[in-house]
Amino acid sequence: MLESVVLLAIVLLSAAQAPVGSRKQSIAHRGASAYAPEHTIAAYTRAIEQGADFVEQDLAVTKDGILVCIHDLTLERTTNVRDVFPHRYTTDVAGASQLTDSGAPPARHWLVNDFTLAEIKRLDAGSWFDPRFSGATVPTFQEAVDLVHGKAGMYPELKDPEFYRRRGIRTDVLLATALRKNGLVANPKTPMIIQSFDDEALKHLARDLPQVPRVWLVDAASGARLDSADKLRDIARWASGVAPNKAVVQAHPEIVEWAHALGLTVTAWTFAASTTTFPTVRDEMAKFLYDLGVDAVFTNNPDQFPRR
Repeated sequence: MLESVVLLAIVLLSAAQAPVGSRKQSIAHRGASAYAPEHTIAAYTRAIEQGADFVEQDLAVTKDGILVCIHDLTLERTTNVRDVFPHRYTTDVAGASQLTDSGAPPARHWLVNDFTLAEIKRLDAGSWFDPRFSGATVPTFQEAVDLVHGKAGMYPELKDPEFYRRRGIRTDVLLATALRKNGLVANPKTPMIIQSFDDEALKHLARDLPQVPRVWLVDAASGARLDSADKLRDIARWASGVAPNKAVVQAHPEIVEWAHALGLTVTAWTFAASTTTFPTVRDEMAKFLYDLGVDAVFTNNPDQFPRR
């Protein structure tokens, strides 16, 4: 009985915070990642300059327990780790469901969690994108907070919490601690939304940090997780919103109506000028925001957001 009361309170609080029907919102995907190397201070700064409502930070954990902003569990795609630490790779990635953005990841991996922050700060995180960004480093979450606080909202994603749980690390606890330390729990100057594909981490945060909205990510292959109002009703017990891949929304636009009826927001991803099949990425975002009714979009091009 007590558990039911607690869960009901969480649902009501989440519904009260969910901005259903309010101003449409742009989320700078890995920062303004069309214009600067993803998850660098340059990308976050450009996102703020381009008027993004939120700046996204994907979060991994260093060997010495520091949250850093990087999309992959590994360092090789977006840094020169192969050159700096050529022999520090591993071939054992048991428990990792997310490694890199490439479809066929290499056999050798340089895991973020196998390196200290001092070691990671030695890496160049900008040259892969453009030589102009040579010398950019992987920022800590604290550095991202210091930059974005008071200028835009923050939208951290816990990357593969199950991988870290297998290593005895609770990323949800690390993030909650960081938010409390920085006064970012229900801070109107810096709105905060936490996202993850991992429902267990979000359920922990629903109990431990109910003031902060939580969004459940759903990839294109998992659209069946949102294919009925009853399934969304269950999700609303521990989440404030859902973030399906845009293909899921396009195939099943009724998801938006079901979610809104339950007080859940709907955020679609990812919109990029480099991959859009529409005349422009602005046209594509407008279709999802104003015709299909989603509340927010992740975009690599915040400057193209169709504000109305």
